Amino acid sequence: MRRTATCLLGAMMALLLVCVVFQADYPWLAWLRAFAEAGAIGAIADWYAVVALFRHPLGLPIPHTAIIEQNQQRIAESLGSFVEENFLTPELVIDRLSGHNTAKALAEWLVKPANSRAIADVVADSLPGLLDGIDDADFARFLDRLMVPHLRTLDVSRVAGNILKVVTDGNRHQPLLDHGLETLELWLTNNAGMLKAKFSAVSRYTPAQLDAYIVNKFVEGVIALLHEVVANQDHELRRQFDEAIQHLIMQLQTSSIHRRFGKTLMRDCLRHFRNGRYSRVLLKHIRTRVTAEVYREYSMVRSVTTGALVSFGESMRRSPALQQKLNVWWLNLAHTLVVRYRHQISVLITGVVKGWNAKEASRKIEAEIGRDLQYIRINGTFVGGIAGVLLHAATLLVSR
Repeated sequence: MRRTATCLLGAMMALLLVCVVFQADYPWLAWLRAFAEAGAIGAIADWYAVVALFRHPLGLPIPHTAIIEQNQQRIAESLGSFVEENFLTPELVIDRLSGHNTAKALAEWLVKPANSRAIADVVADSLPGLLDGIDDADFARFLDRLMVPHLRTLDVSRVAGNILKVVTDGNRHQPLLDHGLETLELWLTNNAGMLKAKFSAVSRYTPAQLDAYIVNKFVEGVIALLHEVVANQDHELRRQFDEAIQHLIMQLQTSSIHRRFGKTLMRDCLRHFRNGRYSRVLLKHIRTRVTAEVYREYSMVRSVTTGALVSFGESMRRSPALQQKLNVWWLNLAHTLVVRYRHQISVLITGVVKGWNAKEASRKIEAEIGRDLQYIRINGTFVGGIAGVLLHAATLLVSR
């Protein structure tokens, strides 16, 4: 386009030369001469105007040329202020954002497993680096300041009682009891010989055969009793066991003795944890386990995160009330961010533009505007030519 505009200027100069040479023989060439003269002047004037914006014409340091290069600092400040005052106003940003149901759009995007998987991959891939960046001393301070104070005040006894209550509600503990009884039976069967030896050691004056008979009958009786308890869900021993558990739960939840013991136990555990500097061991263990888990072929972190995101998207898509709450929260967050950081963004833009190389920045701006600049020159050539013809006609009219 630059060559086209320059060639057009050359054509105007050539046409003017032809008209000057042959006008005496062909008077009507005066009209073409007027067009060529004015067109050449318009082309030269617009060339000067375009070039003066970005650099010195012909390399001559003419005043008020290379305008962008000479005024880079002022342009940078003006650009930053312009963006801050016209684009980063809270009213404008909120008005644009409030016209969109952002929460619904996010929900529609999250319910697609591939999209949620992409987020899960980013989260999982960032975990090892995040953990590696945690300093051992910082992790220890984190535990001391945030975790340890809460653990010190934790009512261990009440927590243990609540856990036991949850386990025993609805007889959830009965399969555990059955397993314990079966384990006890297996232990008695496998250690009958040891029981006989111990019985004989404390009963020195009875025959060995009698000792074996007594122990065998004892073991058989206990095993038979265990079979009865396992087979009968309403057995008296089960009832006594349940009563003992319920009594223990009540003691754990209400007894001041148990509460003091729990606090003492927690205090001793925390002291042992701190004195042994187990925070470093804990952090190392977390790093190892997380890294191994993340890079497994079927990573639990990735699958769980993906499933959670998909479920969240489905819940949000089905709930207009949740969408409204999230949109309100998002708009409030956007308003806060714009108010808090709009000036910093303006300063950032100003600093970036000021840091550009002036000549390089001027060249880039010229290249971005590109073809339109050359159209100014081309249009100036034709507009100048037309104006020249009109002026020539006006001159003839006045002279007659």
